[in-house]
Amino acid sequence: MYEFAIAWEWLAFAVRWLHVITAIAWIGSSFYFIALDLGLVKRDHLPVGAYGEEWQVHGGGFYHIQKYLVAPASMPEHLTWFKWESYVTWLSGFAMLCVVYYGGADLFLVDRHVLDISATTAILISLASLGIGWLFYDLLCKSPIGRNTWGLMALLYAALVAMAWGYTQVFTGRAAFLHLGAFTATIMSANVFFIIIPNQKIVVADLIAGRTPDPKLGAQAKQRSLHNNYLTLPVIFFMLSNHYPLAFATAFNWIIAALVFLMGVTIRHWFNTTHARKGRPTWTWLVTALLFILIMWLSTVPKVLTGGEKAEVAPAFTRFAANAHFPAVKDTVSTRCSMCHAAEPVYEGITQAPKGVMLESDAEIAAHAREIYIQAGRSHAMPPGNVTDMTTDERQLLAAWFESAVEEGKTQ
Repeated sequence: MYEFAIAWEWLAFAVRWLHVITAIAWIGSSFYFIALDLGLVKRDHLPVGAYGEEWQVHGGGFYHIQKYLVAPASMPEHLTWFKWESYVTWLSGFAMLCVVYYGGADLFLVDRHVLDISATTAILISLASLGIGWLFYDLLCKSPIGRNTWGLMALLYAALVAMAWGYTQVFTGRAAFLHLGAFTATIMSANVFFIIIPNQKIVVADLIAGRTPDPKLGAQAKQRSLHNNYLTLPVIFFMLSNHYPLAFATAFNWIIAALVFLMGVTIRHWFNTTHARKGRPTWTWLVTALLFILIMWLSTVPKVLTGGEKAEVAPAFTRFAANAHFPAVKDTVSTRCSMCHAAEPVYEGITQAPKGVMLESDAEIAAHAREIYIQAGRSHAMPPGNVTDMTTDERQLLAAWFESAVEEGKTQ
């Protein structure tokens, strides 16, 4: 059993690493081609059918790039297709979903204090949401609504907000944000697999057969590419969010997710406008900063997170271990946390203390006071899925302990 747990942990690490590598490749090529497309310049000397060109310098060499809006008059001998980055990113991400969240559903997927369902039911809901979500999105794009670019994007945003709320009503906060990222990434990768690449293949086949390609195929692919453009940055946020409980495990996590999508739009608008040489809309950074500040506030409602340099005046052990709340805090940590955070964890499937954090002695609990406060006091990130049934009163106790110890430290 021990060997299996170790092997499973390394499998999760390997799949996560593969996912990060392929995501970098996909996002990198996507960012490059978006910037290239927006920076193209139309000139009189361009070949027939060429839409624009750009000169670039990189790595000690010069590159002369031309784009054909539909297709060139004849096919080149070799074409490089940019598709496998997208496909493998989604496949590795789904594999990680299976290994981490489906394999560890009781810890990471299901929180019976949110919705009392079995692990099997939660997994089926997860799978259905990804598949049905893509079908709904695809039908919208192909419907009459799809002809109105901005109206369609507004409707899609509303759907994403609804999914953010829905996921937080079913899964743990961590799993909800991960699923929102998976939901969005599924749309993006399916756009490549079902629309962009097939349309491009039809264009290539038409050229080889001597037929004139249908411009609608390119327009349809470009619409999906535009959606992928604005969805990329939120997906990155949700990929990283499982490290930040103040984002995923607080009361207004679904509103935070909705604001993240807006930040993705404002940041991409700056890059898109700049690359298109239409100015530098610096107002987008101000809006993004304000949205981020709003997210910070929402994560700590109703009381702003305390702490800072002044909190370090008194030694941590003295301040936190000598606090009046500490005996009750120690009992709570011992009964709710230390079965995993111990030199020899007793929780099934846990062979080592997560992240090496041990909470068995007074000194260890005091040394990790801030982490306990954020992960279990101010948010519901720990215990995962609340598997040890930590109560609201206990969370309030942990918060009161840290905050009162901080105040005591400031006066010493």
